[in-house]
Formats: sequence, C-alpha cells, structure tokens
Amino acid sequence: MSAPYVLVLYYSRHGATAKMARLIAEGVERGGMEARLRTVPTVSADNRQSAPEIPESGAVYCTEDDLRECAALIIGSPTRFGNMAAPLKYFIDGTSSLWLTGALAGKPAAAFTSTASLHGGQETTLLSMQLPLLHHGMLILGLPYTEAALTETQGGGTPYGASHHAGADGSRKIDQHEATLCQALGRRVAVISRQLVAGAVHVEK
Repeated sequence: MSAPYVLVLYYSRHGATAKMARLIAEGVERGGMEARLRTVPTVSADNRQSAPEIPESGAVYCTEDDLRECAALIIGSPTRFGNMAAPLKYFIDGTSSLWLTGALAGKPAAAFTSTASLHGGQETTLLSMQLPLLHHGMLILGLPYTEAALTETQGGGTPYGASHHAGADGSRKIDQHEATLCQALGRRVAVISRQLVAGAVHVEK
C-alpha cells in the first residue's frame, strides 16, 4: 500500500488553474504529505472526447483508484458562469461507486479556482465544487483569516478556498498573495490529513 497522499485534482483550459495546482502541491509537501497531481479529460457537447490515454504534457488523468486511496482531496477548476467547468463536473458525476461505498467519507477536502474577472464568480464556483464533496461525506476546509494574505490581497483569495484573478485575456500572473494562499491551502489540508491519519484529535487553526 502506498504512503498517504493528498490528491490535487484539477481541470485547466489556459494554464492558470494548473499553475495554482502546482503551488498547492508545494504547500501539501511543506505540510508533510505527498501531493499527487491529476487532471481530467475535456468533454464534447455530447460525451467524453476521444483523447490519448496519457496527456501530451502536464499531469496524467485521474483514475477512480487515485480518488479511492487518497487521504485528502483538493479540486480546482476555472469558473464557468459561477460554476465549475464541465469536464470536472463530468468526472465527479461518475464517482457514484465511491459514494455508494463511502470511500471518501471523513476525508478532508478543499477547492480552488481561477476567474477572468475579479468578481466573476470565484466564491460561487468554490461553493459549487464543495457540494458534491459534502455528498461524499468529506470534511470541507477553507482558508482562515489567520492567513494575513487573505485580508491583504487585491486579487484572488477567499475563505472558501484559494482563487486567482487571471484577467479578461488570461494574462495576469498569479501574484504573491494568491500564491501564498494557494500554498497555505495545500499545507492546511496536508497538516490536518496527517493528524487524522495518525489518529490525532487536534485540528490546526
């Protein structure tokens, strides 16, 4: 059996969400756990597109076993009209077998997103991603205001999870506050997951 890991699962269209995922993975490893980066295929209007079994670049596609065996889950998506993107939703909709067995129940989970506009649905997208995780019985984690960057940021960053304002043309880079909050989210999930795996009852603020 593999060592406990935090699954960082995301869909990224133009690369910003993927960059956030890597920052979150750094935070996970700073928190003392392995981070496993995975993505999902795109979908067409009717069904899943035919795609190579292994993507040409970036993270490989997530499998049901990746989800079943993770100690915690952090999911990310760009916003689509205040909601998660269809490829991630399509993937999550196919996890009913895990729901039936309670495979994810009791495990920590968190979310992250990237938007084109500053008020383009960051918080509703984060909340929309949390809903199926609650149905799976997962323990939802956000970002506490003990993170100074949460009150100092002039870009992304919410108590519901990490976020990034990419700009209308997607050219705005992840700023220092956004990067700090991505890493903080990963670290927080990792620390709490490690405590749960060890049977600890204390939850770090």
